[in-house]
Amino acid sequence: MAIKGVTPVLNVSDVPTSLAWFESLGWKRGFTWNDGGMIEGAGDRSAHGDAQFGSVCAEDSQIFLCHGGQGSRGTIMPRWPGDDMTDGVWMSWWIDSVPSLDELHATAVSLGYVVTMPPTNEPWGVREFHLRHPDGHMFRVSAGLGD
Repeated sequence: MAIKGVTPVLNVSDVPTSLAWFESLGWKRGFTWNDGGMIEGAGDRSAHGDAQFGSVCAEDSQIFLCHGGQGSRGTIMPRWPGDDMTDGVWMSWWIDSVPSLDELHATAVSLGYVVTMPPTNEPWGVREFHLRHPDGHMFRVSAGLGD
């Protein structure tokens, strides 16, 4: 068996809004889906207004976005003690270089996005900052200090 990739599914409150959030940070729109079937890929937001599922892509990485159901935080499946419905999933984004990471951080700040930890050189050899998605998902945005 050869695993060709892993794609996380994030539960979001509004797929078009999440698509726009990711696109503003350099991700590309993959596809969107609603009850009527597949909606074409990238294009005018108005064509994706009722999307219930979609994807964003960056290089070889992809994230699925789902409104309701998949990726839920306790609304469908039983909750574990200590779960908080406002908490999201933590994920890491690996960026190609420290200058690119700092540029992405500046973009996020200029757009008014929530940065919960500024770019910091960590003792384990990475520079990273923490970025919160509007639905509470948290991204550790990292680049190797040797890159």
